[in-house]
Amino acid sequence: MDSLTKANAIQNYRKAWNAFRKVHATGVPKFHRKSYHWRYQTNCQYPGQKTALLTNGTVCFLDNSHVKVPKIGLLRVAGSQARLLKRICETRIGTVTLTKDSADRFFLSMQLASDESFVKVSKATHGHVGIDLNTDNFLTDSEGNIVPNPRYYRTIKGKLAKEQRILSRRQQRAKKEHRSLRDSKNYQKQRLLVAKLHAKVMNQRHNFLQQISTALIKNHDLVVAEELRSKNLLKNHALALSISDVGWRTFLGMLAYKAKLYGRQFITINPRNTTQTCRDCGFVMGTNGTDKLTLDDRNWTCPNCGIHHIRDWNAAKNILDKGIAKLA
Repeated sequence: MDSLTKANAIQNYRKAWNAFRKVHATGVPKFHRKSYHWRYQTNCQYPGQKTALLTNGTVCFLDNSHVKVPKIGLLRVAGSQARLLKRICETRIGTVTLTKDSADRFFLSMQLASDESFVKVSKATHGHVGIDLNTDNFLTDSEGNIVPNPRYYRTIKGKLAKEQRILSRRQQRAKKEHRSLRDSKNYQKQRLLVAKLHAKVMNQRHNFLQQISTALIKNHDLVVAEELRSKNLLKNHALALSISDVGWRTFLGMLAYKAKLYGRQFITINPRNTTQTCRDCGFVMGTNGTDKLTLDDRNWTCPNCGIHHIRDWNAAKNILDKGIAKLA
Protein backbone atom coordinates (compact mmCIF):
# COMPACT_ATOMS: atom_id res chain seq x y z
CA MET A 1 0.00 0.00 0.00
CA ASP A 2 1.53 3.35 -1.00
CA SER A 3 1.65 6.45 1.23
CA LEU A 4 -1.03 8.29 -0.77
CA THR A 5 -3.64 5.70 0.20
CA LYS A 6 -3.32 6.72 3.84
CA ALA A 7 -3.43 10.42 2.90
CA ASN A 8 -6.65 9.86 0.91
CA ALA A 9 -8.27 8.02 3.83
CA ILE A 10 -7.42 10.89 6.23
CA GLN A 11 -8.70 13.46 3.74
CA ASN A 12 -11.99 11.58 3.22
CA TYR A 13 -12.42 11.27 7.00
CA ARG A 14 -12.00 15.05 7.45
CA LYS A 15 -14.39 15.79 4.58
CA ALA A 16 -17.01 13.52 6.17
CA TRP A 17 -16.81 15.41 9.49
CA ASN A 18 -16.89 18.81 7.76
CA ALA A 19 -19.99 17.76 5.81
CA PHE A 20 -21.60 16.50 9.04
CA ARG A 21 -20.98 19.86 10.78
CA LYS A 22 -22.59 21.75 7.89
CA VAL A 23 -25.60 19.48 7.30
CA HIS A 24 -26.81 17.24 10.15
CA ALA A 25 -28.82 14.95 7.90
CA THR A 26 -26.78 11.82 7.22
CA GLY A 27 -25.66 11.05 10.77
CA VAL A 28 -22.21 10.76 12.37
CA PRO A 29 -19.51 9.48 9.94
CA LYS A 30 -18.77 5.78 10.40
CA PHE A 31 -15.76 3.69 9.48
CA HIS A 32 -16.16 1.20 6.67
CA ARG A 33 -17.37 -2.17 7.91
CA LYS A 34 -15.94 -5.43 6.70
CA SER A 35 -17.94 -6.51 3.67
CA TYR A 36 -17.63 -8.11 0.25
CA HIS A 37 -17.41 -4.63 -1.24
CA TRP A 38 -14.20 -2.66 -0.77
CA ARG A 39 -12.39 0.33 -2.24
CA TYR A 40 -8.75 1.37 -2.56
CA GLN A 41 -7.81 4.96 -3.44
CA THR A 42 -4.50 6.52 -4.48
CA ASN A 43 -3.20 9.42 -6.59
CA CYS A 44 -1.12 9.82 -9.73
CA GLN A 45 2.02 11.98 -9.49
CA TYR A 46 4.36 13.33 -12.16
CA PRO A 47 7.83 13.71 -10.55
CA GLY A 48 10.30 15.41 -12.91
CA GLN A 49 7.81 15.52 -15.82
CA LYS A 50 7.26 18.74 -17.78
CA THR A 51 3.95 17.58 -19.26
CA ALA A 52 1.27 15.38 -17.70
CA LEU A 53 0.08 12.58 -19.95
CA LEU A 54 -1.77 9.30 -19.53
CA THR A 55 1.49 7.44 -20.13
CA ASN A 56 4.15 9.10 -17.95
CA GLY A 57 2.82 9.30 -14.37
CA THR A 58 3.16 6.99 -11.38
CA VAL A 59 -0.21 5.61 -12.56
CA CYS A 60 0.04 5.18 -16.32
CA PHE A 61 -1.22 3.25 -19.32
CA LEU A 62 1.42 0.99 -20.86
CA ASP A 63 -0.85 0.16 -23.81
CA ASN A 64 -4.57 -0.16 -24.62
CA SER A 65 -4.99 -3.09 -22.23
CA HIS A 66 -2.58 -2.55 -19.32
CA VAL A 67 -2.26 -0.01 -16.48
CA LYS A 68 0.56 0.31 -13.99
CA VAL A 69 -0.46 1.20 -10.40
CA PRO A 70 2.01 1.84 -7.51
CA LYS A 71 2.62 -1.19 -5.26
CA ILE A 72 -0.03 -3.25 -7.05
CA GLY A 73 1.86 -3.38 -10.34
CA LEU A 74 0.48 -4.31 -13.74
CA LEU A 75 -3.30 -4.53 -14.22
CA ARG A 76 -5.14 -5.74 -17.31
CA VAL A 77 -8.11 -3.50 -18.12
CA ALA A 78 -10.95 -3.24 -20.63
CA GLY A 79 -12.98 -0.13 -21.36
CA SER A 80 -12.94 3.14 -23.29
CA GLN A 81 -9.28 4.02 -22.62
CA ALA A 82 -8.26 3.44 -26.26
CA ARG A 83 -10.20 6.58 -27.27
CA LEU A 84 -8.48 8.62 -24.54
CA LEU A 85 -5.00 7.40 -25.48
CA LYS A 86 -5.46 8.79 -28.99
CA ARG A 87 -5.66 12.33 -27.56
CA ILE A 88 -2.44 14.25 -28.24
CA CYS A 89 -3.21 17.06 -25.77
CA GLU A 90 -2.07 17.14 -22.14
CA THR A 91 -4.30 14.96 -19.96
CA ARG A 92 -3.58 14.63 -16.24
CA ILE A 93 -4.62 11.67 -14.05
CA GLY A 94 -5.75 12.72 -10.57
CA THR A 95 -7.37 10.40 -8.02
CA VAL A 96 -7.37 6.70 -8.94
CA THR A 97 -9.88 4.35 -7.31
CA LEU A 98 -9.87 0.55 -7.40
CA THR A 99 -13.18 -1.02 -6.38
CA LYS A 100 -14.37 -4.58 -5.84
CA ASP A 101 -18.14 -5.11 -5.72
CA SER A 102 -20.14 -7.87 -4.05
CA ALA A 103 -20.18 -9.85 -7.33
CA ASP A 104 -16.34 -10.03 -7.19
CA ARG A 105 -15.91 -7.66 -10.14
CA PHE A 106 -13.01 -5.19 -10.10
CA PHE A 107 -13.26 -1.63 -11.46
CA LEU A 108 -10.61 1.02 -12.04
CA SER A 109 -11.81 4.64 -12.20
CA MET A 110 -9.72 7.76 -12.76
CA GLN A 111 -10.30 11.48 -12.38
CA LEU A 112 -8.93 13.15 -15.52
CA ALA A 113 -8.19 16.82 -16.17
CA SER A 114 -7.51 18.51 -19.49
CA ASP A 115 -7.75 21.98 -21.04
CA GLU A 116 -9.60 20.45 -23.99
CA SER A 117 -13.09 18.99 -23.70
CA PHE A 118 -13.42 15.21 -23.60
CA VAL A 119 -16.54 15.31 -25.77
CA LYS A 120 -17.31 17.08 -29.01
CA VAL A 121 -20.10 19.60 -28.53
CA SER A 122 -22.46 19.37 -31.50
CA LYS A 123 -24.22 22.36 -33.06
CA ALA A 124 -27.44 23.69 -31.56
CA THR A 125 -30.55 21.92 -32.81
CA HIS A 126 -33.06 24.59 -31.64
CA GLY A 127 -35.25 21.74 -30.42
CA HIS A 128 -37.19 21.95 -27.14
CA VAL A 129 -38.74 18.92 -25.43
CA GLY A 130 -40.76 18.27 -22.28
CA ILE A 131 -40.74 14.79 -20.73
CA ASP A 132 -43.35 13.17 -18.53
CA LEU A 133 -42.02 10.29 -16.41
CA ASN A 134 -44.50 7.60 -15.38
CA THR A 135 -44.60 3.93 -14.39
CA ASP A 136 -46.86 2.80 -17.23
CA ASN A 137 -44.39 3.95 -19.89
CA PHE A 138 -40.94 5.04 -18.78
CA LEU A 139 -41.15 8.32 -20.66
CA THR A 140 -43.52 10.27 -22.94
CA ASP A 141 -42.19 13.44 -24.56
CA SER A 142 -43.98 16.53 -25.88
CA GLU A 143 -43.52 15.32 -29.47
CA GLY A 144 -45.62 12.22 -28.77
CA ASN A 145 -42.73 9.73 -28.61
CA ILE A 146 -43.10 6.95 -26.04
CA VAL A 147 -40.25 4.98 -24.44
CA PRO A 148 -41.56 1.70 -22.93
CA ASN A 149 -40.71 0.81 -19.35
CA PRO A 150 -38.32 -2.21 -19.49
CA ARG A 151 -39.02 -3.31 -15.86
CA TYR A 152 -35.69 -5.11 -15.49
CA TYR A 153 -36.17 -6.06 -11.84
CA ARG A 154 -39.67 -7.46 -12.33
CA THR A 155 -38.48 -9.75 -15.15
CA ILE A 156 -35.89 -11.36 -12.88
CA LYS A 157 -37.80 -11.10 -9.58
CA GLY A 158 -39.01 -14.73 -9.54
CA LYS A 159 -35.59 -16.23 -10.26
CA LEU A 160 -33.95 -13.92 -7.73
CA ALA A 161 -36.44 -14.93 -4.99
CA LYS A 162 -35.72 -18.62 -5.64
CA GLU A 163 -31.94 -18.15 -5.43
CA GLN A 164 -32.27 -16.02 -2.27
CA ARG A 165 -34.26 -18.79 -0.56
CA ILE A 166 -31.44 -21.23 -1.34
CA LEU A 167 -28.94 -18.70 0.04
CA SER A 168 -30.97 -18.35 3.25
CA ARG A 169 -31.09 -22.15 3.76
CA ARG A 170 -27.31 -22.44 3.29
CA GLN A 171 -26.75 -19.61 5.75
CA GLN A 172 -28.92 -21.31 8.40
CA ARG A 173 -27.16 -24.65 7.85
CA ALA A 174 -23.73 -23.03 8.27
CA LYS A 175 -24.83 -21.34 11.51
CA LYS A 176 -26.22 -24.59 12.93
CA GLU A 177 -22.90 -26.29 12.25
CA HIS A 178 -21.03 -23.30 13.75
CA ARG A 179 -19.12 -22.62 10.54
CA SER A 180 -17.99 -19.17 9.43
CA LEU A 181 -19.91 -17.93 6.40
CA ARG A 182 -16.65 -16.82 4.77
CA ASP A 183 -15.35 -20.41 4.99
CA SER A 184 -18.62 -22.04 3.81
CA LYS A 185 -17.99 -22.82 0.15
CA ASN A 186 -21.62 -23.61 -0.75
CA TYR A 187 -22.83 -20.40 0.88
CA GLN A 188 -20.19 -18.31 -0.91
CA LYS A 189 -21.04 -19.94 -4.23
CA GLN A 190 -24.72 -19.07 -3.81
CA ARG A 191 -23.96 -15.57 -2.48
CA LEU A 192 -21.96 -14.85 -5.62
CA LEU A 193 -24.81 -16.10 -7.83
CA VAL A 194 -27.33 -13.79 -6.10
CA ALA A 195 -24.91 -10.85 -6.30
CA LYS A 196 -24.45 -11.40 -10.04
CA LEU A 197 -28.23 -11.35 -10.57
CA HIS A 198 -28.45 -8.00 -8.76
CA ALA A 199 -25.50 -6.70 -10.77
CA LYS A 200 -27.16 -7.78 -14.02
CA VAL A 201 -30.31 -5.77 -13.23
CA MET A 202 -28.22 -2.77 -12.21
CA ASN A 203 -26.15 -2.90 -15.43
CA GLN A 204 -29.22 -3.24 -17.65
CA ARG A 205 -30.97 -0.29 -15.98
CA HIS A 206 -27.81 1.85 -16.02
CA ASN A 207 -27.18 1.18 -19.72
CA PHE A 208 -30.83 1.96 -20.58
CA LEU A 209 -30.79 5.26 -18.66
CA GLN A 210 -27.47 6.29 -20.21
CA GLN A 211 -28.71 5.72 -23.76
CA ILE A 212 -32.02 7.58 -23.27
CA SER A 213 -30.45 10.55 -21.45
CA THR A 214 -27.67 10.95 -24.04
CA ALA A 215 -30.16 10.85 -26.94
CA LEU A 216 -32.38 13.50 -25.32
CA ILE A 217 -29.51 15.89 -24.54
CA LYS A 218 -27.77 15.53 -27.90
CA ASN A 219 -30.92 16.09 -29.94
CA HIS A 220 -32.44 19.03 -28.03
CA ASP A 221 -31.24 22.43 -26.83
CA LEU A 222 -33.71 22.47 -23.95
CA VAL A 223 -35.01 19.51 -21.95
CA VAL A 224 -37.69 20.12 -19.30
CA ALA A 225 -38.72 17.53 -16.69
CA GLU A 226 -40.74 17.35 -13.49
CA GLU A 227 -38.98 17.87 -10.16
CA LEU A 228 -39.59 14.48 -8.53
CA ARG A 229 -39.16 13.75 -4.83
CA SER A 230 -38.31 10.05 -4.79
CA LYS A 231 -38.47 9.74 -0.99
CA ASN A 232 -42.03 11.05 -0.95
CA LEU A 233 -43.08 8.88 -3.90
CA LEU A 234 -41.71 5.73 -2.22
CA LYS A 235 -44.15 6.24 0.68
CA ASN A 236 -46.86 4.97 -1.67
CA HIS A 237 -46.47 1.23 -1.02
CA ALA A 238 -48.59 0.29 -4.03
CA LEU A 239 -46.08 1.96 -6.39
CA ALA A 240 -42.82 1.74 -4.38
CA LEU A 241 -41.45 -1.28 -6.28
CA SER A 242 -42.23 0.20 -9.70
CA ILE A 243 -40.71 3.57 -8.75
CA SER A 244 -37.52 1.94 -7.40
CA ASP A 245 -37.22 -0.24 -10.51
CA VAL A 246 -37.53 2.62 -13.00
CA GLY A 247 -34.66 4.77 -11.65
CA TRP A 248 -36.12 8.27 -12.10
CA ARG A 249 -33.74 10.07 -9.72
CA THR A 250 -30.67 8.58 -11.44
CA PHE A 251 -32.09 9.52 -14.84
CA LEU A 252 -32.62 13.17 -13.86
CA GLY A 253 -29.07 13.29 -12.47
CA MET A 254 -27.73 12.02 -15.79
CA LEU A 255 -29.66 14.66 -17.71
CA ALA A 256 -28.27 17.39 -15.44
CA TYR A 257 -24.58 16.55 -15.84
CA LYS A 258 -24.85 15.72 -19.56
CA ALA A 259 -26.53 19.07 -20.25
CA LYS A 260 -23.46 20.82 -18.82
CA LEU A 261 -21.14 18.49 -20.72
CA TYR A 262 -22.77 19.07 -24.12
CA GLY A 263 -23.64 22.75 -23.64
CA ARG A 264 -27.40 22.23 -23.42
CA GLN A 265 -30.08 23.41 -21.00
CA PHE A 266 -31.90 21.11 -18.58
CA ILE A 267 -34.40 22.45 -16.06
CA THR A 268 -37.00 20.95 -13.73
CA ILE A 269 -40.37 22.45 -12.92
CA ASN A 270 -43.03 22.01 -10.24
CA PRO A 271 -45.29 19.16 -11.49
CA ARG A 272 -48.42 20.65 -9.89
CA ASN A 273 -51.47 20.15 -12.18
CA THR A 274 -49.38 19.24 -15.26
CA THR A 275 -51.51 16.10 -15.63
CA GLN A 276 -54.84 17.66 -14.70
CA THR A 277 -54.61 20.73 -16.98
CA CYS A 278 -55.95 20.87 -20.55
CA ARG A 279 -53.15 22.24 -22.68
CA ASP A 280 -55.54 23.80 -25.21
CA CYS A 281 -57.86 25.82 -22.97
CA GLY A 282 -56.14 25.69 -19.56
CA PHE A 283 -59.09 24.03 -17.75
CA VAL A 284 -57.99 22.13 -14.61
CA MET A 285 -59.72 18.85 -13.78
CA GLY A 286 -61.06 18.73 -10.24
CA THR A 287 -62.50 22.26 -10.46
CA ASN A 288 -66.07 23.39 -11.22
CA GLY A 289 -67.50 20.12 -9.90
CA THR A 290 -65.39 17.82 -12.14
CA ASP A 291 -63.50 14.78 -10.85
CA LYS A 292 -59.72 14.62 -10.84
CA LEU A 293 -58.01 12.19 -13.22
CA THR A 294 -56.83 8.95 -11.63
CA LEU A 295 -53.93 6.69 -12.63
CA ASP A 296 -56.38 4.51 -14.59
CA ASP A 297 -57.42 7.42 -16.84
CA ARG A 298 -54.93 7.14 -19.70
CA ASN A 299 -57.16 9.11 -22.12
CA TRP A 300 -59.59 11.90 -21.29
CA THR A 301 -61.74 14.57 -22.90
CA CYS A 302 -61.71 18.15 -21.61
CA PRO A 303 -65.25 19.01 -20.34
CA ASN A 304 -64.62 22.68 -21.16
CA CYS A 305 -63.40 22.64 -24.79
CA GLY A 306 -64.13 18.99 -25.77
CA ILE A 307 -60.55 18.24 -26.93
CA HIS A 308 -59.52 14.59 -26.50
CA HIS A 309 -56.15 14.10 -24.77
CA ILE A 310 -53.66 11.26 -24.33
CA ARG A 311 -52.89 11.79 -20.64
CA ASP A 312 -49.06 11.56 -20.71
CA TRP A 313 -48.61 13.46 -23.98
CA ASN A 314 -50.76 16.31 -22.68
CA ALA A 315 -48.72 16.35 -19.43
CA ALA A 316 -45.43 16.47 -21.39
CA LYS A 317 -46.67 19.48 -23.39
CA ASN A 318 -47.67 21.26 -20.18
CA ILE A 319 -44.25 20.52 -18.69
CA LEU A 320 -42.52 22.06 -21.73
CA ASP A 321 -44.75 25.16 -21.57
CA LYS A 322 -43.95 25.59 -17.87
CA GLY A 323 -40.24 25.21 -18.57
CA ILE A 324 -40.25 27.85 -21.33
CA ALA A 325 -42.24 30.20 -19.08
CA LYS A 326 -39.72 29.62 -16.25
CA LEU A 327 -36.82 30.54 -18.54
CA ALA A 328 -38.64 33.63 -19.81
